[in-house]
Amino acid sequence: MLAKTLFILLGLIAAAVPVSAVLGWLGLSMQYLESPMPLHRAIGDVVWQTGRDFLLVAIPMFILLGEILLRSGIAARMYDGMIKWLGWLPGGLMHANTGSCALFAATSGSSVATAATIGTVAIPQIAERHYNERLFLGTVAAGGTLGILIPPSINLILYGLLTDTSVPELYLAGFVPGFLLAALFMLTVIAMCILRPKWGGVPVRATWAERIAILPALLPPIGIFVVVVGSIYAGLTTPTEAAALGVIAALILAWSNGTLTVTMLRAAIESTMRTTSMIMLIILAAVFLNFVLSVIGLTQALADFVKGLGLTPMQTMLVLVLVLLVVGCFMETLSMLLTTAPLIAPIVIALGFDPVWFGILLMVLLETALITPPIGINLYVVQGVRTRGELSDVMIGAAPFVATMVAMIGLLLAFPDIALWLPSLFY
Repeated sequence: MLAKTLFILLGLIAAAVPVSAVLGWLGLSMQYLESPMPLHRAIGDVVWQTGRDFLLVAIPMFILLGEILLRSGIAARMYDGMIKWLGWLPGGLMHANTGSCALFAATSGSSVATAATIGTVAIPQIAERHYNERLFLGTVAAGGTLGILIPPSINLILYGLLTDTSVPELYLAGFVPGFLLAALFMLTVIAMCILRPKWGGVPVRATWAERIAILPALLPPIGIFVVVVGSIYAGLTTPTEAAALGVIAALILAWSNGTLTVTMLRAAIESTMRTTSMIMLIILAAVFLNFVLSVIGLTQALADFVKGLGLTPMQTMLVLVLVLLVVGCFMETLSMLLTTAPLIAPIVIALGFDPVWFGILLMVLLETALITPPIGINLYVVQGVRTRGELSDVMIGAAPFVATMVAMIGLLLAFPDIALWLPSLFY
């Protein structure tokens, strides 16, 4: 049954069928192949029960927040500030890429939006400062992945919804791993630029007076982060209400900068509607698929198969990690999250692992999937912003950071407290 499901899934993906249609068609196919019951009659109820969940309202809010920050010029000024503060390190602006991605991730909640936004302002600097183009593009693609790990994260919200795990706990758990991974990205760049000094381009010099003068450019995203995340942990708002507050704060910042116009706002809303529609189609199709797989017994069959392997919990976890790394090469991350989390999370919890810890581990695995070919979405996003050259340049540039993410996965497996330490202080 599992082999049949994977065969249909990979076949539809290889045929370039849109992800939402793949998941919906797979659900219908498995119903007719494996169940005598007319499960398609439950589509309306399943979609309604999922679509009315208040937590999902946070998704368009966080997308709109990122769109406003991008179109109001706040992201470009933030990048200039990061250049002044991090440009002196070996690798120069490549550290500004990572730092800007980390800071933007702390407001947008989306990896694709993070990569696209920072890529738009960063990529023109490659030729001007003579950087190794492949490595520079790799830092943008890899740094963009931080959007699904550093709170507030749309993917963490969806994981919490799918597994009935506390979103505030997940947000707390994402802080240390998120910024640790950003630091590891920067160490990777430093190591490579020490080995190949020419890859680091022309150094960026800035005086302390210039760095202090540019600080106001870094304050808006930090302020929004404090509004969004601070309001949650102060007990004032839910994650959905916090996302709405973030949008209001972004609108105020855009107005204060003189960039809040009807044209800008209309473009931001239109882009938000397109992105939200795509995400919601995927979510609803995936929920129906998960309903079908549960009814036909695939979830239990998978659990029984794992138990039958006779492995220790850690050995089982290593097998699951390896499987997810392979699956991430062939599936888009959102569909991967929505199809694998409901199947694997119960097994992981039954093995005695913490669901919050597994949520963070899964996010790092999803991050890895974002930059692993052939279906690494951030690779295509960065290449799309670049608008020239070959996609293979981005793939080669991102390869060192795939290794860095695998090292991060190893750290989380060996030291779970990296993710669990901060939540343990509050819960």
